[in-house]
Amino acid sequence: QVQLVESGGGLVQAGGSLRLSCAASGRTFSTYAMGWFRQAAGKEREFVAAISWTGESTLYTNSVNGRFTISRDNAKNTVYLQMNSLKPEDTAVYYCAQGTYGRTKSDYRYWGQGTQVTVSA
Repeated sequence: QVQLVESGGGLVQAGGSLRLSCAASGRTFSTYAMGWFRQAAGKEREFVAAISWTGESTLYTNSVNGRFTISRDNAKNTVYLQMNSLKPEDTAVYYCAQGTYGRTKSDYRYWGQGTQVTVSA
């Protein structure tokens, strides 16, 4: 059984930074792509970033490009999302996911429970 556990969310002022972590267990972490998605209140869950199983390729949604960085440590079975220059519109529950490399929810089979990120103006 795959388990994904996110951590690192919290309350931050606009312009601040947070680093989210997602610890994975249950199958060979290093052979699967990982992604981050987010869901704001009343909105659909949307793609944020993805990283290939090797870590050599990354994808970002336009609104976070240049501010967020996804990375992974296969020795620690962990994927990270470094979020800088945060904006109030980044407020959402952030989910990590494991699956194939892509931008859509259907690319990912396993999901964490989410961690809340709140950015105050």
